[in-house]
Amino acid sequence: MVLLAAAGVLAASAMADTLVLRSGRRIEGELIEVRGTTVEFEESGGRTRRYSRSEVARIELASSSYDDDDRSSGRRPRGLREKYVGVAAGTHWTDSGVDVRSGAEVYFEATGRVRWGPDRQHGPAGEGGSRYNPTRPIPGRPGGALIGRIGDSDPFFIGDEKGPFEMPASGRLHLGVNDDYLQDNQGSFRVTIYY
Repeated sequence: MVLLAAAGVLAASAMADTLVLRSGRRIEGELIEVRGTTVEFEESGGRTRRYSRSEVARIELASSSYDDDDRSSGRRPRGLREKYVGVAAGTHWTDSGVDVRSGAEVYFEATGRVRWGPDRQHGPAGEGGSRYNPTRPIPGRPGGALIGRIGDSDPFFIGDEKGPFEMPASGRLHLGVNDDYLQDNQGSFRVTIYY
């Protein structure tokens, strides 16, 4: 949300992200990135295009919600606080602004896509079948996936799982991308933290 707010973009809900152009044309798909004066959007047919921000009237972001507080099915309880965080693919760790306690249950909803290498573009679950890479923050988990850590503790895998995640330590929650070379990365994950 930080990235989108800085770009002057509005958010709404639907089954897919919708790019609304000033001409009135509506394009369904997935927002990849807003950077400077450019909006990168993957259309529902799989084609990725870049639009000038001056062409874009608004972006309606998809959202999902849980129906009830049935924790045994992985649904989050009602009444939790929410925090929206944009996790840029080229940043080592993004400070979520959320302090957690050891043992607390935290839930996540993540969307977006990151490019983390040549011909490597994935959502929060990362690259299925990734090879073990000892230089990644979590070597045995999918590359390009959403990960977290508390303070300077060991990172933990989030991916596209919603939770609950039991926090392994107390401190500030940071989010990142499971990649060892961030300089060529683009895109971001949009994460809602429920705590």
